[in-house]
Amino acid sequence: MNDSRGIVVFGIVRPCTHRLSEGLKAEWMAHLCGLCLALRADHGQFARVVTNYDGLIVSVLTEAQAERSAGQRRTAGPCPLRSMRTAPVARGEGARLAAAVSLVLASAKVRDHVADRDGLLKRRPVAAAARRVAAGWDRAGARTGAELGFDTAVLVDAVDRQTGIESLAGPGTPLLTVTEPTETATAAAFAHTAVLAGRPENAGPLAEAGRLFGRLAHLLDAVEDREADAASGAWNPLTATGTPLGEARRLCDDALHGVRLAMRDAEFTDGALAHVLLVHELRRSVDRAFGASSCSHQGAGQPSGSFGPPPGNPYAPTPGGPSGPPLPPEPPRNRRGLIAGCLVWAGLACTCQMCCAGSFHDPWSGQEREGLCHKCDCGDWCEGCCEGCDCCGNCCSCCDGCDCGCDC
Repeated sequence: MNDSRGIVVFGIVRPCTHRLSEGLKAEWMAHLCGLCLALRADHGQFARVVTNYDGLIVSVLTEAQAERSAGQRRTAGPCPLRSMRTAPVARGEGARLAAAVSLVLASAKVRDHVADRDGLLKRRPVAAAARRVAAGWDRAGARTGAELGFDTAVLVDAVDRQTGIESLAGPGTPLLTVTEPTETATAAAFAHTAVLAGRPENAGPLAEAGRLFGRLAHLLDAVEDREADAASGAWNPLTATGTPLGEARRLCDDALHGVRLAMRDAEFTDGALAHVLLVHELRRSVDRAFGASSCSHQGAGQPSGSFGPPPGNPYAPTPGGPSGPPLPPEPPRNRRGLIAGCLVWAGLACTCQMCCAGSFHDPWSGQEREGLCHKCDCGDWCEGCCEGCDCCGNCCSCCDGCDCGCDC
């Protein structure tokens, strides 16, 4: 089966709370909760299932450019994911733009699963219901986008072009031809944050940062899923174009450098959190995808990513160890379909297991995961966190509570 991959929905920046100062951790949570509540307020409870880590970057960028005001925060009521505690959350146009973008891209992902007839979506009644949900999200995202002056048609057009590009791609096709639709979509979203913040001069640099962020999102998703896609026969841009991992890493490193330069060219009122996410944490996401980072806060055998397979084969012999009888292959994983996984996700969220439990089972793959409050991928806390950085030397939020006020 040669499934189309579709446009990539955000999900690559997963900051570790051990590396964030208390101030930045509170800010990050405020934007995450703000995105979730903006989805609920504008589009209903079920829309909250599209809340994601990277969508909140749109909200972070908008606030980072705007002048400080009392209306940027409100106190939200108790929530199961916060152990029934109240908290200050982000509000305003940035959170609403993040919600609109997340809805439209999530709608594209649902339609992609329907087209591939994944899991329960093989059944016509379920597929029809999923199409109605996707169409509703499209309309809701477009409505909110129009209220904010953002035309979500650029996102829909990028999604539509992605399938055609993938169907024509083959050995020798430039990898950046495949990533272009994702780049275009993220560039438009990032650039519009400058419009909302009243900083039109930032539109160019942020469009460039968004374009390269989209490239990274697509490439890292392909790298992380390459082996699983090969096993299932799913379409993967690296395999389809014959691109080796070394070339993919080079493209990622170039994109990281470009994002850093673009962020330097933009003017921010308070760009500390945006800098940490798009300079330091984005680099760690690349290292994580290519297996160049580990977590010192996890015990042996603990998964390293939020929703990815644990590294390596648990049945593989220890390198350099004694040879023995043939070992059994890694057992196959039974994956839930999109709809079933979402229902299980909702149950885990409402019972606080995803956030507060020491571990829970992944809603889609069934693998054991750490609770969100226990996750970390930061390796040695500060070692190497400012490597290659030409800033003031206090650049990293993990360094004894520094709020990263530099502009490196």
